[in-house]
Amino acid sequence: MSDNHRAGTEPAGAESAIGIDELLEQVRAGYVRFGPQETTAAAADGALLVDIRYAELRERDGLIPGALVIERNELEWRLDPRGSHRAPQAVSHDLRIVVICNEGYASSLAVASLRQLGLHRATDLIGGFQAWRAAGLPVEV
Repeated sequence: MSDNHRAGTEPAGAESAIGIDELLEQVRAGYVRFGPQETTAAAADGALLVDIRYAELRERDGLIPGALVIERNELEWRLDPRGSHRAPQAVSHDLRIVVICNEGYASSLAVASLRQLGLHRATDLIGGFQAWRAAGLPVEV
């Protein structure tokens, strides 16, 4: 057992680590997030809505009409316009993408990753699918 673990202290380098709340705050400070109505307007203007929720949630709660379903573990491969496994919709780094998770947390981290790939217009839906549904917007069961 290392001295750090015996003494009950953090491993080397942990003092510079941040928690998930701080990470989300940093990530979200880098772009403008959309509410349900802004997401609807963006979709009407050609934005690609991308639902990253896992199958059980989609089956339980339904789908946003017209949203492209790409589970989180495939997102970067499917939306990278230069990627060999890209979705047909991933045509440009200038594509407006609104990422949707269940409650608006995982989507923020997904947006950070997409922006690192050069998808500079990626954003997410504040409150996720649950906010969409609570706003009374269409859902396919």
